[in-house]
Amino acid sequence: MKILHIVEALGGGVYTYFKGLSVFFSQDYMVENCDTYIIYNDKRNEILPEKIKEDFGNKVHLIKVDMEKNINPIKDIKSTLKLIKTIRKINPDIIHLHSSKASIIGRWASFFSFKKHKLYYTPHGYSFLREDISNKKKFALKCIEKYTQSIFGGTTIACGDTEFEIAKKLGKAKLVRNGINIEEVSKHYKNNLQEKLTLGIVGRISFQKNPQLFNEIALKFPQYQFLWIGDGELQHLLTAPNIKITGWFHTSEEVYNYLNQIDLFLQTSLWEGLPIALIEALAFRKPIISTNIIGNKDIVEHGKNGFLFQNINELDNYIKKLENSTIRKQMGENSYKICLSKFDNCTNMHELYKLYSS
Repeated sequence: MKILHIVEALGGGVYTYFKGLSVFFSQDYMVENCDTYIIYNDKRNEILPEKIKEDFGNKVHLIKVDMEKNINPIKDIKSTLKLIKTIRKINPDIIHLHSSKASIIGRWASFFSFKKHKLYYTPHGYSFLREDISNKKKFALKCIEKYTQSIFGGTTIACGDTEFEIAKKLGKAKLVRNGINIEEVSKHYKNNLQEKLTLGIVGRISFQKNPQLFNEIALKFPQYQFLWIGDGELQHLLTAPNIKITGWFHTSEEVYNYLNQIDLFLQTSLWEGLPIALIEALAFRKPIISTNIIGNKDIVEHGKNGFLFQNINELDNYIKKLENSTIRKQMGENSYKICLSKFDNCTNMHELYKLYSS
Protein backbone atom coordinates (compact mmCIF):
# COMPACT_ATOMS: atom_id res chain seq x y z
CA MET A 1 0.00 0.00 0.00
CA LYS A 2 1.51 3.30 -1.11
CA ILE A 3 0.41 6.30 0.97
CA LEU A 4 1.17 9.81 -0.23
CA HIS A 5 0.82 12.76 2.14
CA ILE A 6 0.79 16.30 0.78
CA VAL A 7 1.35 19.10 3.30
CA GLU A 8 1.74 22.81 2.55
CA ALA A 9 3.42 23.91 5.78
CA LEU A 10 5.67 21.43 7.57
CA GLY A 11 6.14 23.34 10.79
CA GLY A 12 4.85 23.77 14.34
CA GLY A 13 2.36 21.17 15.54
CA VAL A 14 1.98 19.75 12.02
CA TYR A 15 5.71 18.89 12.07
CA THR A 16 5.27 17.00 15.35
CA TYR A 17 2.23 15.23 13.89
CA PHE A 18 4.23 14.05 10.89
CA LYS A 19 7.16 12.91 13.03
CA GLY A 20 4.76 10.68 14.95
CA LEU A 21 3.13 9.46 11.76
CA SER A 22 6.46 8.63 10.12
CA VAL A 23 7.64 6.66 13.16
CA PHE A 24 4.41 4.66 13.34
CA PHE A 25 4.26 3.82 9.64
CA SER A 26 7.95 2.88 9.58
CA GLN A 27 7.50 0.06 12.08
CA ASP A 28 6.87 -3.27 10.38
CA TYR A 29 5.28 -4.78 13.49
CA MET A 30 2.70 -1.95 13.53
CA VAL A 31 1.72 -1.91 9.86
CA GLU A 32 2.12 -4.35 6.98
CA ASN A 33 3.40 -3.52 3.50
CA CYS A 34 3.16 0.28 3.67
CA ASP A 35 5.29 2.74 1.74
CA THR A 36 4.94 6.30 3.01
CA TYR A 37 5.69 9.36 0.86
CA ILE A 38 5.52 12.95 2.12
CA ILE A 39 5.41 15.92 -0.26
CA TYR A 40 6.19 19.02 1.77
CA ASN A 41 7.25 22.64 1.71
CA ASP A 42 10.19 23.34 4.06
CA LYS A 43 9.99 27.14 4.12
CA ARG A 44 9.47 27.58 7.87
CA ASN A 45 11.96 29.48 10.05
CA GLU A 46 11.61 27.14 13.01
CA ILE A 47 12.53 24.02 11.00
CA LEU A 48 16.06 23.17 9.89
CA PRO A 49 15.76 21.55 6.43
CA GLU A 50 18.70 19.22 7.13
CA LYS A 51 17.00 17.98 10.33
CA ILE A 52 13.84 16.81 8.54
CA LYS A 53 15.57 13.77 7.06
CA GLU A 54 17.04 12.90 10.46
CA ASP A 55 13.69 13.18 12.25
CA PHE A 56 11.70 11.21 9.69
CA GLY A 57 14.09 8.30 9.16
CA ASN A 58 15.06 6.34 6.07
CA LYS A 59 11.81 4.45 5.56
CA VAL A 60 9.82 7.58 4.68
CA HIS A 61 10.25 9.07 1.20
CA LEU A 62 10.53 12.87 1.41
CA ILE A 63 9.82 15.04 -1.65
CA LYS A 64 10.11 18.84 -1.61
CA VAL A 65 7.65 20.89 -3.66
CA ASP A 66 7.33 24.67 -3.23
CA MET A 67 3.79 25.64 -2.21
CA GLU A 68 2.51 29.08 -1.28
CA LYS A 69 0.38 29.51 1.84
CA ASN A 70 -1.74 32.26 0.27
CA ILE A 71 -3.45 32.24 -3.11
CA ASN A 72 -0.97 32.89 -5.92
CA PRO A 73 -2.39 31.72 -9.28
CA ILE A 74 0.91 31.42 -11.17
CA LYS A 75 2.82 29.66 -8.36
CA ASP A 76 -0.21 27.51 -7.53
CA ILE A 77 -0.41 26.27 -11.13
CA LYS A 78 3.32 25.45 -11.06
CA SER A 79 2.90 23.58 -7.77
CA THR A 80 -0.10 21.66 -9.14
CA LEU A 81 1.81 20.60 -12.26
CA LYS A 82 4.70 19.33 -10.10
CA LEU A 83 2.24 17.42 -7.94
CA ILE A 84 0.57 15.83 -10.99
CA LYS A 85 3.96 14.65 -12.25
CA THR A 86 4.89 13.25 -8.82
CA ILE A 87 1.54 11.50 -8.32
CA ARG A 88 1.82 9.83 -11.72
CA LYS A 89 5.33 8.65 -10.88
CA ILE A 90 4.48 7.26 -7.44
CA ASN A 91 0.97 6.03 -8.35
CA PRO A 92 -0.19 5.89 -4.72
CA ASP A 93 -3.15 3.90 -3.45
CA ILE A 94 -3.98 6.64 -0.95
CA ILE A 95 -3.53 10.41 -1.06
CA HIS A 96 -3.88 12.22 2.27
CA LEU A 97 -3.97 16.02 2.07
CA HIS A 98 -3.08 18.24 5.04
CA SER A 99 -4.17 21.89 5.45
CA SER A 100 -6.67 23.86 3.37
CA LYS A 101 -4.24 24.97 0.67
CA ALA A 102 -2.86 21.48 0.08
CA SER A 103 -6.42 20.16 -0.11
CA ILE A 104 -7.22 22.41 -3.09
CA ILE A 105 -4.13 21.92 -5.23
CA GLY A 106 -3.81 18.31 -4.07
CA ARG A 107 -7.34 17.47 -5.22
CA TRP A 108 -6.72 19.14 -8.59
CA ALA A 109 -3.45 17.25 -8.97
CA SER A 110 -5.09 13.97 -8.02
CA PHE A 111 -7.89 14.53 -10.56
CA PHE A 112 -5.57 15.44 -13.43
CA SER A 113 -3.19 12.59 -12.71
CA PHE A 114 -5.98 10.39 -14.17
CA LYS A 115 -5.23 7.71 -11.62
CA LYS A 116 -7.62 6.22 -9.09
CA HIS A 117 -6.78 6.86 -5.43
CA LYS A 118 -8.50 6.86 -2.07
CA LEU A 119 -8.57 10.51 -1.05
CA TYR A 120 -8.42 11.85 2.51
CA TYR A 121 -8.07 15.36 3.90
CA THR A 122 -7.18 16.71 7.35
CA PRO A 123 -7.67 20.49 7.78
CA HIS A 124 -5.58 20.85 10.99
CA GLY A 125 -7.79 23.90 11.62
CA TYR A 126 -10.16 25.07 8.88
CA SER A 127 -8.97 28.22 7.10
CA PHE A 128 -12.44 29.81 7.38
CA LEU A 129 -12.04 29.85 11.18
CA ARG A 130 -9.12 32.27 11.00
CA GLU A 131 -9.56 35.60 12.79
CA ASP A 132 -7.15 37.56 10.58
CA ILE A 133 -9.46 37.64 7.55
CA SER A 134 -12.76 39.35 6.70
CA ASN A 135 -16.18 37.71 7.03
CA LYS A 136 -16.54 37.73 3.23
CA LYS A 137 -13.29 35.80 2.86
CA LYS A 138 -14.37 33.36 5.59
CA PHE A 139 -17.61 32.72 3.70
CA ALA A 140 -15.73 32.24 0.42
CA LEU A 141 -13.27 29.80 2.01
CA LYS A 142 -16.10 27.81 3.59
CA CYS A 143 -17.82 27.53 0.20
CA ILE A 144 -14.55 26.41 -1.39
CA GLU A 145 -14.15 23.71 1.29
CA LYS A 146 -17.72 22.46 0.85
CA TYR A 147 -17.89 22.42 -2.94
CA THR A 148 -14.35 21.13 -3.46
CA GLN A 149 -15.26 18.06 -1.43
CA SER A 150 -18.63 17.62 -3.14
CA ILE A 151 -16.99 17.81 -6.62
CA PHE A 152 -13.80 15.83 -6.04
CA GLY A 153 -14.98 13.55 -3.24
CA GLY A 154 -12.86 12.10 -0.50
CA THR A 155 -13.22 11.82 3.25
CA THR A 156 -12.26 14.46 5.78
CA ILE A 157 -10.32 13.05 8.74
CA ALA A 158 -10.80 15.59 11.50
CA CYS A 159 -7.98 15.94 14.04
CA GLY A 160 -10.25 16.99 16.92
CA ASP A 161 -13.82 16.60 18.16
CA THR A 162 -15.11 20.08 17.28
CA GLU A 163 -13.40 20.00 13.89
CA PHE A 164 -15.21 16.68 13.34
CA GLU A 165 -18.59 18.28 14.08
CA ILE A 166 -17.87 20.97 11.50
CA ALA A 167 -16.52 18.48 8.96
CA LYS A 168 -19.70 16.36 9.09
CA LYS A 169 -21.69 19.38 7.90
CA LEU A 170 -19.44 19.79 4.85
CA GLY A 171 -19.30 16.17 3.66
CA LYS A 172 -18.16 12.68 4.56
CA ALA A 173 -16.00 12.75 7.69
CA LYS A 174 -14.21 10.59 10.26
CA LEU A 175 -12.46 11.43 13.54
CA VAL A 176 -8.83 10.54 14.25
CA ARG A 177 -7.50 12.76 17.00
CA ASN A 178 -4.01 14.20 17.02
CA GLY A 179 -1.80 12.42 19.50
CA ILE A 180 1.72 12.15 20.88
CA ASN A 181 4.08 9.39 21.99
CA ILE A 182 3.11 9.80 25.64
CA GLU A 183 5.80 7.52 27.01
CA GLU A 184 8.55 9.29 25.05
CA VAL A 185 7.34 12.81 25.90
CA SER A 186 6.49 12.27 29.56
CA LYS A 187 9.91 10.80 30.38
CA HIS A 188 11.27 14.37 30.05
CA TYR A 189 8.87 15.63 32.73
CA LYS A 190 10.35 16.91 35.98
CA ASN A 191 8.31 18.00 38.97
CA ASN A 192 9.86 21.44 39.46
CA LEU A 193 8.59 24.17 41.76
CA GLN A 194 9.39 27.71 40.62
CA GLU A 195 10.19 30.56 43.00
CA LYS A 196 7.51 32.64 41.27
CA LEU A 197 4.34 31.21 39.76
CA THR A 198 5.27 30.87 36.09
CA LEU A 199 2.81 30.85 33.20
CA GLY A 200 4.00 29.83 29.75
CA ILE A 201 3.09 29.02 26.17
CA VAL A 202 4.81 27.11 23.35
CA GLY A 203 4.54 28.30 19.76
CA ARG A 204 5.24 30.84 17.08
CA ILE A 205 4.77 34.48 18.14
CA SER A 206 2.17 35.06 15.44
CA PHE A 207 -1.27 36.63 15.12
CA GLN A 208 -2.92 33.23 15.60
CA LYS A 209 -1.31 32.76 19.02
CA ASN A 210 -2.42 36.25 20.13
CA PRO A 211 0.74 37.66 21.76
CA GLN A 212 -1.11 40.91 22.44
CA LEU A 213 -3.45 39.10 24.86
CA PHE A 214 -0.52 37.21 26.41
CA ASN A 215 1.16 40.57 27.03
CA GLU A 216 -2.00 42.07 28.55
CA ILE A 217 -2.25 39.15 30.96
CA ALA A 218 1.40 39.56 31.96
CA LEU A 219 0.80 43.26 32.64
CA LYS A 220 -2.33 42.45 34.66
CA PHE A 221 -0.38 40.01 36.85
CA PRO A 222 3.07 41.60 37.42
CA GLN A 223 3.66 39.37 40.46
CA TYR A 224 4.03 36.31 38.21
CA GLN A 225 6.65 35.25 35.67
CA PHE A 226 5.66 34.63 32.02
CA LEU A 227 7.56 32.51 29.51
CA TRP A 228 7.06 32.36 25.74
CA ILE A 229 8.80 29.23 24.43
CA GLY A 230 9.43 30.10 20.79
CA ASP A 231 9.89 33.15 18.60
CA GLY A 232 8.22 34.89 15.70
CA GLU A 233 7.45 37.99 13.70
CA LEU A 234 5.31 39.63 16.44
CA GLN A 235 7.92 39.43 19.18
CA HIS A 236 7.76 43.24 19.50
CA LEU A 237 4.26 42.95 21.02
CA LEU A 238 5.63 41.20 24.11
CA THR A 239 6.72 44.27 26.05
CA ALA A 240 5.81 43.36 29.64
CA PRO A 241 8.95 43.27 31.85
CA ASN A 242 7.92 39.92 33.39
CA ILE A 243 7.92 38.09 30.02
CA LYS A 244 10.91 36.02 28.91
CA ILE A 245 11.20 34.87 25.26
CA THR A 246 13.37 31.82 24.67
CA GLY A 247 13.85 32.08 20.88
CA TRP A 248 13.64 29.16 18.44
CA PHE A 249 14.66 25.62 19.26
CA HIS A 250 15.28 22.87 16.77
CA THR A 251 14.88 19.83 19.03
CA SER A 252 11.97 18.74 21.20
CA GLU A 253 14.32 18.16 24.14
CA GLU A 254 15.23 21.86 24.26
CA VAL A 255 11.54 22.79 24.31
CA TYR A 256 10.82 20.25 27.06
CA ASN A 257 13.55 21.74 29.26
CA TYR A 258 11.65 25.03 29.27
CA LEU A 259 8.24 23.35 29.55
CA ASN A 260 9.46 21.99 32.88
CA GLN A 261 9.99 25.58 34.03
CA ILE A 262 6.33 26.58 33.91
CA ASP A 263 3.61 25.92 36.49
CA LEU A 264 0.60 26.75 34.30
CA PHE A 265 0.21 26.48 30.55
CA LEU A 266 -1.39 29.69 29.24
CA GLN A 267 -2.90 29.25 25.77
CA THR A 268 -4.05 32.58 24.26
CA SER A 269 -4.66 31.54 20.64
CA LEU A 270 -7.47 32.90 18.46
CA TRP A 271 -8.06 29.70 16.47
CA GLU A 272 -6.69 26.15 16.42
CA GLY A 273 -7.16 22.69 14.94
CA LEU A 274 -6.10 20.46 17.82
CA PRO A 275 -2.87 21.96 19.19
CA ILE A 276 -0.05 19.45 19.77
CA ALA A 277 1.62 21.87 22.24
CA LEU A 278 -1.40 21.59 24.54
CA ILE A 279 -1.38 17.80 24.29
CA GLU A 280 2.30 17.79 25.27
CA ALA A 281 1.37 20.04 28.21
CA LEU A 282 -1.04 17.30 29.32
CA ALA A 283 1.79 14.76 29.25
CA PHE A 284 3.83 17.19 31.38
CA ARG A 285 1.00 17.25 33.94
CA LYS A 286 0.31 20.95 33.48
CA PRO A 287 -2.96 22.62 34.45
CA ILE A 288 -4.08 24.74 31.51
CA ILE A 289 -5.72 28.13 31.20
CA SER A 290 -6.83 28.73 27.62
CA THR A 291 -9.11 30.73 25.39
CA ASN A 292 -12.45 29.02 24.86
CA ILE A 293 -12.09 28.20 21.17
CA ILE A 294 -12.18 25.18 18.84
CA GLY A 295 -9.22 22.92 19.55
CA ASN A 296 -8.43 24.26 23.00
CA LYS A 297 -11.84 23.25 24.36
CA ASP A 298 -11.33 19.73 22.99
CA ILE A 299 -8.35 19.36 25.35
CA VAL A 300 -9.24 21.45 28.40
CA GLU A 301 -12.09 20.15 30.54
CA HIS A 302 -13.19 23.26 32.41
CA GLY A 303 -12.68 22.88 36.16
CA LYS A 304 -11.04 19.45 35.81
CA ASN A 305 -7.62 20.00 34.23
CA GLY A 306 -7.78 23.77 33.84
CA PHE A 307 -10.03 26.63 32.86
CA LEU A 308 -11.42 28.08 29.64
CA PHE A 309 -11.92 31.84 29.42
CA GLN A 310 -13.43 34.35 27.02
CA ASN A 311 -12.63 37.55 28.92
CA ILE A 312 -9.38 38.53 30.61
CA ASN A 313 -11.28 39.55 33.75
CA GLU A 314 -12.23 35.91 34.34
CA LEU A 315 -8.58 35.11 35.02
CA ASP A 316 -8.45 36.69 38.50
CA ASN A 317 -10.49 33.84 39.98
CA TYR A 318 -8.88 31.04 37.94
CA ILE A 319 -5.27 32.02 38.61
CA LYS A 320 -6.06 32.65 42.28
CA LYS A 321 -7.25 29.04 42.57
CA LEU A 322 -4.18 27.75 40.78
CA GLU A 323 -1.83 29.57 43.14
CA ASN A 324 -2.61 26.63 45.43
CA SER A 325 0.02 23.97 44.68
CA THR A 326 -2.32 21.15 45.77
CA ILE A 327 -4.97 22.21 43.24
CA ARG A 328 -2.29 22.57 40.56
CA LYS A 329 -1.03 19.07 41.25
CA GLN A 330 -4.54 17.59 41.18
CA MET A 331 -5.40 19.33 37.89
CA GLY A 332 -2.01 18.35 36.47
CA GLU A 333 -2.69 14.68 37.22
CA ASN A 334 -6.09 15.06 35.57
CA SER A 335 -4.31 16.45 32.50
CA TYR A 336 -2.15 13.34 32.31
CA LYS A 337 -5.17 11.04 32.63
CA ILE A 338 -6.95 12.89 29.81
CA CYS A 339 -3.83 12.54 27.68
CA LEU A 340 -3.74 8.78 28.24
CA SER A 341 -7.43 8.34 27.45
CA LYS A 342 -7.66 10.47 24.28
CA PHE A 343 -4.32 11.43 22.80
CA ASP A 344 -2.11 8.35 22.65
CA ASN A 345 -0.45 8.48 19.24
CA CYS A 346 -0.12 4.71 18.82
CA THR A 347 -3.84 4.16 19.43
CA ASN A 348 -4.87 7.03 17.18
CA MET A 349 -2.49 6.08 14.35
CA HIS A 350 -3.90 2.55 14.47
CA GLU A 351 -7.30 4.13 13.78
CA LEU A 352 -5.80 5.96 10.80
CA TYR A 353 -4.23 2.74 9.51
CA LYS A 354 -7.59 0.95 9.76
CA LEU A 355 -9.19 3.73 7.71
CA TYR A 356 -6.50 3.43 5.04
CA SER A 357 -6.90 -0.36 4.95
CA SER A 358 -10.72 -0.42 4.84
